[in-house]
Amino acid sequence: MTEEEFLRISRFVKSRYGIDMSRKKEIMQGRLENTLRNRGFRNYHDYMNAVEMDTSGSLERELVDLLTTNHTFFGREFEHFDYLRQVVLPALKQKEEMSKDLCIWCGAASTGQEPYMLAMLLKDYFGYEHPLWDTKVLATDVSTAALRQAMEGKYTAEQIAELPDTWKHRFMRPVPHGECYEVSPDIKNEVLFRQFNLMEPFPFRRKMHIVFLRNVMIYFDKETKNALLQKVYDCMEPGGYLFIGQTETIDRTIVPFELVQPSIFRKQEEKR
Repeated sequence: MTEEEFLRISRFVKSRYGIDMSRKKEIMQGRLENTLRNRGFRNYHDYMNAVEMDTSGSLERELVDLLTTNHTFFGREFEHFDYLRQVVLPALKQKEEMSKDLCIWCGAASTGQEPYMLAMLLKDYFGYEHPLWDTKVLATDVSTAALRQAMEGKYTAEQIAELPDTWKHRFMRPVPHGECYEVSPDIKNEVLFRQFNLMEPFPFRRKMHIVFLRNVMIYFDKETKNALLQKVYDCMEPGGYLFIGQTETIDRTIVPFELVQPSIFRKQEEKR
């Protein structure tokens, strides 16, 4: 991969998806070289010409799948789920008692562990009242390959090891004649998976009460990150909560979230 080819792909990915790969030439080449060889392209310029001319978008989706990192696991940063149960959900339950409608968005769904855990927590928290509430989780990701895995909802015993035992028994089912487990239908029905590029205008018709945007902004530069956070702020209900990765930060001089505790933020309530 020449420097010119690397810069071309880097600029394409940055302009379309906000992903900054300006210092990741070796990673990019390692992830793309098999595709280049298997598809018979002479060089990366020929490959990118094909990507940009493909009106079906399939080559571009494949490129994004190859270059995005979809690392997640059940129980990741479980403190967030504890805070949801102990603080956020009691407050929102009281606030939305009349509508019984909560809007929840997981903006980096990856292979599904995070949104499924949110659905499990919601079902567990509301208990017998759960059928009276609309608490479906909107789960989006830019990677179609990751979303296919997520919608299948199958995980190995090792992958579900960090789930609370009660959730394993209630919400996971052994796959017959296999060595894995599948998310139960009642949890699958609570998660709506959609492909979505965070750089695009947000299409939401309703404001979000809870937004999980964890461990995705590490791939963006400061300008892209601040613009994204402003869009997230604008799409949230006053008093709504934003959860980001525990290694991530927010510049609150740019986007006026209130700091609740590290990696948990709240949109200001409207003044009356």
